Amino acid sequence: MTAPAATDFDDWLLATHAEAGPFTMLFVLVRITETTVEPLRSAYLHVVGDETRWPEMRALFAGAGVAWSGAVFFRAGREGLVEDGTARARLAALMRKLHEDRSLIRDGEFFNADGLRLRLDEVTPH
Repeated sequence: MTAPAATDFDDWLLATHAEAGPFTMLFVLVRITETTVEPLRSAYLHVVGDETRWPEMRALFAGAGVAWSGAVFFRAGREGLVEDGTARARLAALMRKLHEDRSLIRDGEFFNADGLRLRLDEVTPH
């Protein structure tokens, strides 16, 4: 039996799987401060069902060995599942672009450590 959705992440995963079927997601763990978002670690995951919930993702993130405060998720492609080599190449390209332009986080699904949706706003100097 599938666990009910308890977080914004769970809602997003259920909706994305319902729309796309199995898909590959790229994710980036980040450190969030008052004025910055710093990419820390990244990986990809093939999502073949809609059973994964936020506690399982947190357990997976624990293996990264970094203190993170948020995560941003991207679909690896419109085609749904992609091969490992393609996922690795797209993840590497995403990380290069994110290091150059953090605003790309707005193109993904951004969540805090509790699995609640975040929005990235630009900070304007006073």
